[in-house]
Amino acid sequence: MAIGMGHILRGKHGLRRSSSRTNREGEVPKGHFAVYVGEGEKKRFVLPISYLKDHSFQDLLCQAEEEFGFDHPMGGLTIPCLEDSFLGIISRISRS
Repeated sequence: MAIGMGHILRGKHGLRRSSSRTNREGEVPKGHFAVYVGEGEKKRFVLPISYLKDHSFQDLLCQAEEEFGFDHPMGGLTIPCLEDSFLGIISRISRS
């Protein structure tokens, strides 16, 4: 189901690039990074690296640092916010 984010699609494994380069599950295409989002059960999202320079996304990273530090048991970048809030931020970033 598309959520109005250009080349980003909502799939059963989270946001990911619609490309043949993501042919294996868990693989992150060049120029992208994976994050885990949610409270309780975490969902995995794959985002363009360009999102890292956005002020709103940097605020999320600061929250993650405060909550988890740099040693989190999931082994990946985990964002401690509700999925709906995260999708709203990502949607705004993709429009700018």
